[in-house]
Amino acid sequence: MKICIYGAGAIGAYLGAQLALAGADVSFVARGAHLAAMQANGVRLQIDGGERVAQIRCVADPQELGVQDYVVVALKAHSVPGVVGAMQPLLGPNTAIVTAVNGIPYWYFYKHGGEFAGTVLSSIDPDGSQWNLLRPERAIGCVVYPAAEIVEPGVIRHVYGKKFPIGEPSGERTARIEKLHELMVSAGLDAPIRDNIRDEIWLKLWGNLCFNPISALAHATLDVITNDTATRAVSRAMMMEAKSIGDRFGVHFRVDVEKRIDGAGAVGAHKTSMLQDLEAGRPMEIDPLLTVVHEMGRLVEQATPTIDTVLALVKLRERIAQQAPAPRLAVQ
Repeated sequence: MKICIYGAGAIGAYLGAQLALAGADVSFVARGAHLAAMQANGVRLQIDGGERVAQIRCVADPQELGVQDYVVVALKAHSVPGVVGAMQPLLGPNTAIVTAVNGIPYWYFYKHGGEFAGTVLSSIDPDGSQWNLLRPERAIGCVVYPAAEIVEPGVIRHVYGKKFPIGEPSGERTARIEKLHELMVSAGLDAPIRDNIRDEIWLKLWGNLCFNPISALAHATLDVITNDTATRAVSRAMMMEAKSIGDRFGVHFRVDVEKRIDGAGAVGAHKTSMLQDLEAGRPMEIDPLLTVVHEMGRLVEQATPTIDTVLALVKLRERIAQQAPAPRLAVQ
């Protein structure tokens, strides 16, 4: 089975290295200094107090790889629409696309049932290219819980976690989901097959939609956000608005809001990915985490006043950050 990790950043490279070290036929699509380092020295994975090196074919151009059995999309979600065309050489009639991205994926309403079945969400798939070119029938959902970081180009440090719940949009246990499960388990990963992967997507999104933007706006870590009375209240309000929307779409939230907040706080002094992106001058995952919830709220005529307020503020924060001139060097 040929597996391509499209977007071999920290999580993609961790996942791919584990699969390759277990004997899977893995390739990476990456770029820049990180790509060059992996091509020269292999993928260096720091995990469990040691370092393991995986020799993986790494390319910038997907055309060099040909058709794959699985393409794992491990990019930041807002980057996916821009690479749909480039991904086409990887896709054959039986290729599965594993969406290991944050937020609501492009295929969300495929085989959803009800009046919204087949709906394309413009906030995450603005021109419909993911739905039309990647195709929803190729999709397998995957929720990413581990944390990892790129210590230096080509070097990945695993921080914590190994859980990647997976599932078909239909909830079926197909041959392709069973095979993916086997591959991931053989690589030492926890990959439970969910019969409703949308519930798992919402469970992670439930925290991301509030903790990420509040973290970026306040430059605060998770422990601070969840223990401060005011920001905890804002988080709770956003989460309850989102839950009202999820309830309308049949989502089951298996934990209550206070437990979800406490779980995030237990992670400790962790900077969210949105805060890390802001500090690095990169675009933030605003649309897949917040704008899409606003859009889904409009579908069911559910107001989201707190989400909308935080959304406006974090979009302005990003716009100002992108316009800011580079800092001047002090001269003595």
